[in-house]
Amino acid sequence: MFRHEGKKRTYTHNLRLASMLSFVAGLVNVSGVMQLQVLTTNVTGHFAYFAENIVLHKYASSIVFVFYVAAFMLGAFCSSLLIELFSRRSVASPYIFPISVEIICLLFVALSSSTWANANVLALVLLFGMGLQNALVTRVSNSVVRTTHLTGLFTDLGIELSLFIFRKRYKHRLKNLKQGVYLKCFIIFFFFIGSVLGGFLVPQFHFKTLLVAVGLLIMAMFYDYFKLSFFHLKRRLSHHNRYRWKTKSSERNLS
Repeated sequence: MFRHEGKKRTYTHNLRLASMLSFVAGLVNVSGVMQLQVLTTNVTGHFAYFAENIVLHKYASSIVFVFYVAAFMLGAFCSSLLIELFSRRSVASPYIFPISVEIICLLFVALSSSTWANANVLALVLLFGMGLQNALVTRVSNSVVRTTHLTGLFTDLGIELSLFIFRKRYKHRLKNLKQGVYLKCFIIFFFFIGSVLGGFLVPQFHFKTLLVAVGLLIMAMFYDYFKLSFFHLKRRLSHHNRYRWKTKSSERNLS
């Protein structure tokens, strides 16, 4: 899921990545909204609240929204920094490190209580984690997949759907257009499913709902390892069976 990047990535790789991480983003976003009344997967709304507070001369309150935006950007910065640092050291999968930090962020929030005393801290941690995830997915998919917010997705989807009206003009791009539409629909669908599931779980389990997201991220992190191990095992068994077959054949010929 994370092992391949750039031109080595296939459409299937991006579908897997998009479905799992958009589900996580939907779950995290709803958890933040229901527990903290804060959007944690994008910063557009926070800019609006920042401007509103400035106009109303609530300067102390406006600073909170600056920190929200900064936390998301810092998450993206740290994600890219970790990828670059470990890529230079020839680590097999440098993307494991940003995912690990995101897991730590979600665990921290999941095991904390959502009292007003630390509500802003929890919101900052979630925004940092979602910044990490968004930058990670953007890097690994070569900017094809973004999972934490839907504004740009709906914009791109609208553009691509409009091009289907001019099928003859864009017939050389039809396959790519269809794949792009399916991919965006996948992201939207799984973000929605994650949000709905979160809506059911949060009233019962509060921030412990995020443990579902943690479990999925751990699965995503080890997916490539288990898949590669299975492939090597299968290959070994295949070679072993061929060797046994050749040995038996040579014994028959000798007899």
